[in-house]
Amino acid sequence: MERLLQYVWKYRFYDEAGMCTAEGLPVTVIDPGIQNPDAGPDFFNAKIRIAGTVWAGCVEIHRKASEWHTHHHDRDPAYDSVILHVVEEDDTPVRRTNGETIRQAVIRVPPRVREHMEWLLAHDTQSPCLERISEVESIHMSAWLNALVGERLERKTAAVLTLQERYEDWNEVFYITLMRNFGFGTNSDAFEWLAESLPFHCIRKHRDNRLSIEALLFGQAGLLAGTYNDPYCRLLQREYAFLQTKYRLKPVEGFLFRKLRIRPVNFPHIRLAQLAAIWSTNDTLFSEVLENSRPEILNDRFNIPVSDYWETHYHFDAVSPSRKKPVGANTVHVILINTVAPVLFAYGKKKQQPEYTTRALQLLEDLPPERNSLVKTFTRAGIRVKSAADTQALIQLRREYCEKKKCLYCRIAYHLIRKGSPVKSCVPATANDK
Repeated sequence: MERLLQYVWKYRFYDEAGMCTAEGLPVTVIDPGIQNPDAGPDFFNAKIRIAGTVWAGCVEIHRKASEWHTHHHDRDPAYDSVILHVVEEDDTPVRRTNGETIRQAVIRVPPRVREHMEWLLAHDTQSPCLERISEVESIHMSAWLNALVGERLERKTAAVLTLQERYEDWNEVFYITLMRNFGFGTNSDAFEWLAESLPFHCIRKHRDNRLSIEALLFGQAGLLAGTYNDPYCRLLQREYAFLQTKYRLKPVEGFLFRKLRIRPVNFPHIRLAQLAAIWSTNDTLFSEVLENSRPEILNDRFNIPVSDYWETHYHFDAVSPSRKKPVGANTVHVILINTVAPVLFAYGKKKQQPEYTTRALQLLEDLPPERNSLVKTFTRAGIRVKSAADTQALIQLRREYCEKKKCLYCRIAYHLIRKGSPVKSCVPATANDK
């Protein structure tokens, strides 16, 4: 309830007419202040006119005035700067630590606002506002999506910058991030562990020999352990045995790479073969991303044919019908969204060069929208998506607001509450994609 009242105060959804202190002095809110997410009064730097005198300071909000004492604010000097105690029920006077009385005013929430907000907070559906989401004006929705895609990139940037602090070398950071994202959710951790166990300089030294790179990747993934009849696999085993000794490598366990309930084209063997193709064709790759981040250019850097052996195999020892196994346009788009854009954005922030953060956002704008059940849930509700920037924004909306029931922090809820009439039903939630 207190959170609801804070929201009402912040966005002025209360009934301003007739607001007065307990003594009957008229109250006018000039500025509700800045909400405080940490310990201390709820709002800083508020400006309140009481009986013609302007006061500046903090505002504290409770459902009942007596909660001031329940929370021991009367003994906490941090609350001595409170100029107004805002409550729904004035059941007792409140004082500062020195005994001075603090003025308090009763806030009155219009029934339509309370009904809508309580419905949003109590409803079990992840996105209770979907049925009315199309009522939000396009200019407001566009602004919110722009903010959300920025939030999503910031979240992804945190992981990238953690790697950068650990390894310092941006080429290593890009290599590990790319390897992780080639696991596509199911095997992401395993691919990252593989990358961390195989320093990028080992890959670069053998860039002119795809066999050596395949041996390093398959060997470090623990996928060459065991006895095979396949001559190519035995060749990789011999090559890896030499390179393992040369670089003093310790492989990860092969069982970490899962194949159950995965389409054959996503088998770890195929993904590693594709990575070997990429690293044997490109040098650091990240330097090329810095020079040109246009999707059509980057597509050529990632969409490299696998070696002939893998056109007739999905794993060792078992021959399959011949089939080309390029990375594919859709997969490249996923890599550009989850690897190139976040690393480019992080690089720009770290180097304080905004042209790179701008290019990261532009890359998302240039890519087509993602297709998954999460995005479809919103598009069926009337939201139009034009690019990957829009779909990344919707993923951020669902993950960080809808699923966490943070409706009171969402601009969609704000605009719907302003419109007044409560939501009556909603679109059923669907399973979320990775």
